[in-house]
Parts: sequence; structure tokens; C-alpha cells
Amino acid sequence: MAKKRVMVAAQNIDLSAVKYEQEEIKAPHLTGLALKLFVWIVEAPIIGSLVISLLKKQNKMTQLLRNTVIPEAPMFKPEYPPQEPEPGVVPLDEDGKPEDRVEVALKCLPQYDPASCWNGDSTPSFRYWKIRDYAYAYRSKIATPSVVAEHIISVIGEFSNKKPPQPLLISFNPEEVRNQAAASTKRFEEGNQLSILDGIFVAIKDDIDCFPHPSKGGTTWMHEVRTVKKDAVSVSRLRSCGVIFVGKANMHEIGMGTTGNNSNYGSARNPHAPERYTGGSSSGPAAIVASGLCSAALGTDGGGSIRIPSSLCGVVGLKTTYGRTNIGGSLCDAGTVEIIGPIASTVEDVMLVYSAILGTSLADRISLNPSPPSVPNFSLYDSLNSLGSLRLGKYTAWFNDVYSTDISDKCEDALNLLSKTHGCEMVEIVIPELHEMSTAHLVSIGSECLSSLNPYCEDGHGARLSYDTRTSMALFRSFSASDYVAAQCLRRRIMYYHMEIFKKVDVIVTPTTGMTAPIIPLSALKDGETDMRVTGYLMRFVIAGNLLGLPAISIPVGYDKQGLPIGLQLIGRPWGEASVLRLALAIEELCAKSKKKPASFFDVLKSN
Repeated sequence: MAKKRVMVAAQNIDLSAVKYEQEEIKAPHLTGLALKLFVWIVEAPIIGSLVISLLKKQNKMTQLLRNTVIPEAPMFKPEYPPQEPEPGVVPLDEDGKPEDRVEVALKCLPQYDPASCWNGDSTPSFRYWKIRDYAYAYRSKIATPSVVAEHIISVIGEFSNKKPPQPLLISFNPEEVRNQAAASTKRFEEGNQLSILDGIFVAIKDDIDCFPHPSKGGTTWMHEVRTVKKDAVSVSRLRSCGVIFVGKANMHEIGMGTTGNNSNYGSARNPHAPERYTGGSSSGPAAIVASGLCSAALGTDGGGSIRIPSSLCGVVGLKTTYGRTNIGGSLCDAGTVEIIGPIASTVEDVMLVYSAILGTSLADRISLNPSPPSVPNFSLYDSLNSLGSLRLGKYTAWFNDVYSTDISDKCEDALNLLSKTHGCEMVEIVIPELHEMSTAHLVSIGSECLSSLNPYCEDGHGARLSYDTRTSMALFRSFSASDYVAAQCLRRRIMYYHMEIFKKVDVIVTPTTGMTAPIIPLSALKDGETDMRVTGYLMRFVIAGNLLGLPAISIPVGYDKQGLPIGLQLIGRPWGEASVLRLALAIEELCAKSKKKPASFFDVLKSN
């Protein structure tokens, strides 16, 4: 008989007695024939449930979900106490026009002269073109959206013809891109630009609707059962700002993976090292931004899916507070852990795109009672000086639990530089029950994914999913209704711990991932792979953003000894996007000199 465990109420936990425990995930690494055989076993009626049950027991999931008394009531979606207003911010009208919000955000950016980049006055280190650089080039007639479009179309054609295939986009229509670019070029000729985002090229992850493209979610069949009739809300808001959509970006099938492997269309490759993964599940969006082809992209983040690939590809990825952006018109629009957010090459570009897409749905506004959205005002002289009052929380034992000390060392260096330059205070914190948080997240996202896919799986489409997705689905099917409720009770406990931490600190700092970009095994290209140890390292620090819905951002801070990008993560208070953006910009400026050009980079603005 299993031994019952009774948890002490969260408010009675003695933090001085909490000991950090390294999490060791026990599951086989499988590719090729071995993966196919494993899927056949776990989908078999009797032996499959026995194998899954054994794996869950080995990873302490069964004891936690079935044999533990959890005193807290369930929390079925994030609930937050009222938050103090953020200092030094400018409010944005979420009911107003997206282009008006973008204009407000533009006025809050630091002073910058794009002309200096064309006059040869720029710094010798590598830098990406900013959205403001594109806007200047268009206004000054140095380039036009149509000319840039042709450069992008040419490069995307090259990628599509590579062997093995490594498409950045799953759905791409050159004529559609040309038509959008021609319309934008005409607006510039007539002086009628819609916003600073007019003529800016953006990729959309394949699980977000962008008419007239299908939304396949990285599968071979989703577009057959779900028709796209209009843009997702976030895409519609960008379109009203004059954005040019290049197409639907590659992704890990159904978003159920952290590497970006896609055996249906070919896996996107890391621009810094083509033999390595981009990270997932927003693999295409991060790769297309890191390679210089697009200024920004939209991704979804239910388990680090924006932050992980942003970290591995050396770009910036913002995961907003749950409900801050309207996820209507995406494949994940019924979950409690997922958001739509921007990926861009710089913090200021993330801020501009975020300003365009934000706006809580009516239902979430009623249930979540969000604080009004705002952006940091960098144009004020004392904006960066105000960083000195910020307290940064660091759980050192967790922070240092990484595959290579290159990661923790680089992140530590960035934080030391931040403290030295701006006077930010570092506060040692303790976060209890990290294993419980991970388990609660897995049960939550897995159950919600299964619920949305079940009707199609019952129709026979489940057999058309890739092998690694089917492995995940077999695990998700083993979760019971009581498991889901237990996970939501854990969510309330973990939320209590974090809200207590935020009484002492403003931001929690961690590496974004516990490892840099993993190598793509050749045997994984055709049929995919499952490697839960890699997944554990990649997801180690991202879970709170999803289970608790907290805002978080990944900023590149350097490279490991192999030249692979390392990301630092900032986790903010509920509705605290402005604070994490302010801190992120300061870190970005401090680390700017170390920026390296990716091995696969295309200058589509200055290309001749």
C-alpha cells in the first residue's frame, strides 16, 4: 500500500528548512526505430498503461498526484492580489487603436539617431537593424518595403531547397508578400504610413491564424479540420499598423516539444550553429528573427515556447502575463497557461510589437481584473537611474543548476554588471516545491492539450501525429480528473510562495534555459525524438511564467565556450511587463559589445 503524504499548508512552510533538490528526469532518449517501437508499446491497451505508470512512479508523479493530501483549494486559472502601480511608466489604452498605442510606445523609447548607422558612425560590434532603422530607410528612400521583400523572398527560397529540408516557414506565398509590400511602399510614397511598424516584416507561428494562410500547428492535417476565415486578434492588430506578414513560421508539432524538431516539414536550424536545434516550440519565429530576415515574430508560450528558442537563438522573447494579450484565433485559445507574445532582435522592438498586440479579452478582463497596461518611459532622464531601487531575487542553488557553468557564469556576470552600473540590490530567495510546480504544469498543459485534440484523435487523426507527439499524448491520457484537480491545488500553493517572494523583490532572475542549443541527432530528422533529460534542462526555469501566468522575458547576455547564445530570464510581478522591459533594456545595453553575428545571417535591408 502506498504511503500517504500530508502537505503542510503553504503559509506554514518553514523556508529555512527548504533544501534544493536537483531534479533528475528518468525516461529513455529515443530516436528512429526505437522511438517507433516505444510508441507502439505505450499505445498498446494493457502494456502501454503499465509502462506509462512505471515512468510516472519513477519520476515521483504518482505519489504527488494520487497519494498526497494537499490542503489548498484548486486554482483553475491564475488569480492575483491587487498590484501596486509601476513607477516611471506611461499607460496604454487597450481599448484604443493599436497604431495609437505604438505611437505612445515610440515616444517612450530612448533617444536614437538611425542616420548614424548609415553614415558609418555605428559601433564596430555586430548589431541587428531595429524597427526604427527600417522606418528611417523607408522615409529617406534608401530602401522600400518592396525591395526588402524581394531580398527576403530570395533567401526563403534558398532555405526551402536545402537538403535535408530546414524550412523557416511552413506556409509561404511570395505573391502575397509582394502585394503587402507594394501597398506599404505606396503608403510611404504618399506619406501616409500607418505607424512605425508600417513595412516591417513579421513571421507568425503556425498555431496563430493569419488569413489567408492555413494554421497547421506543425501537423500534416490540422488545416483539414479547422478552416482559417480571419486573422487572430493579435495578427489583426498588427495588420492595422501596416505590418507585412511573411507567412506561417515552422514549429514543434502542436507545440508539444522544446527542441523545435519537426519531422513533417523539416526542423528549423539554429542560425548560430546549423547542426543544432533552435529550441521550441516557437522554433521558426526565433530562427527567422535571429537570421535577420524579420524584425519580429509572434510566438505562443505555454511551457517556455517563446523564451526557450529566444535564448538558444540569441534574441529577445517576451512572455506576457496570462490574459494580457488576447489569444483568440490561435490553436491554444482555451488553455490556462498559454499566451501569444513577441520575439524580436532587440528589447525596444519587442516593446513596440507588444504595444500593438496587447489588450485583454472581455472574459479575461472580468475574471482576471488586470492592472492597466503600460510601458516604461525611457525618454525620461532618470529612467535608467530608477533601476537602482529595483530588488532582484535570486535562488542561488536553483540558478546554478545548469548543464554547463558557462550559463550560470555569464548570467551572473550580467547581473553583477547591472548591480555595479545601476545599483540594483540582489536578494537571496527560496522557492519551495519546484518539482511540484513542474508536475502541476505538466498535468495542466497536458490535460488542456488533450482536451482540445481529443475530438480529432477520436476521428483517427491522432495516428497522423508525429511519434514524439504521440509519446506525449500517451502520457497525457494517463492523467485523471483527480490528477488535474490536484495540479490546480498545487498551483494555488506555488502562487502563494511567489506572491510572498514579490513582497520582498521586484523581479526574479534566472538563466532562461539550463543548457545551450542541443545537437540535432541525424536519426531524429526523419521520425523525431524524445529526450526528457534535454527537455528538463530547457524547461528548468520557465515554468512559473506559465503555471502562474507571470510576465517573463529572455535577453541574450553572451555565449558559451562553443559560441552558443545564453539567455538571462527576468520574471516579473503580475501585470508587471513595464518593469521587466525596463530592466531588460538596461541588461541589453550592458551586454551589447559582446554581440556576435550568427553564422546564418542575412542583411535584407542593406543587401545589394
